[in-house]
Amino acid sequence: MKIKLTINGKEKTSEIAPDLLLIDYLRSEGCLSVKRGCETSNCGLCTVIMNDKPVLSCSILAARADGSKIYTLEGLQEEAEEFVTFIADEGAEQCGFCNPGFVMCTIALLRENPNPDDEEIKGYLAGNLCRCSGYEGQLRGIRKFLDNREKAGR
Repeated sequence: MKIKLTINGKEKTSEIAPDLLLIDYLRSEGCLSVKRGCETSNCGLCTVIMNDKPVLSCSILAARADGSKIYTLEGLQEEAEEFVTFIADEGAEQCGFCNPGFVMCTIALLRENPNPDDEEIKGYLAGNLCRCSGYEGQLRGIRKFLDNREKAGR
């Protein structure tokens, strides 16, 4: 079957098998930040932004995404660079495997709510598993980023 997607701002038309998962399609298109972790929709490693919402690409058939606008970390580098150093400075980037999922969820959160409180941040990060450091380092890093942005008047 034929699908048409916009991936990181570029239109792409492809012939796919009806049972192809979105994660596999995106990885075949060079979006290697989309990682396979649990394959049960529990870890958040495969998070992408589809039509402005974070979704787990291991749980969606590529055919269901037909006509959608999808962003992966490859297409959001500039936006991510604003806050990832704050997260790393808090020691929340130990092995780095979970980072793309955390970053994608943080981008989605900040687009939806530019000034979230700690509970809203935790809610957005809850679907991402980090076996090295948990959520506290990520929460501190995001909070410091927001505080720094507020001091700068942005």
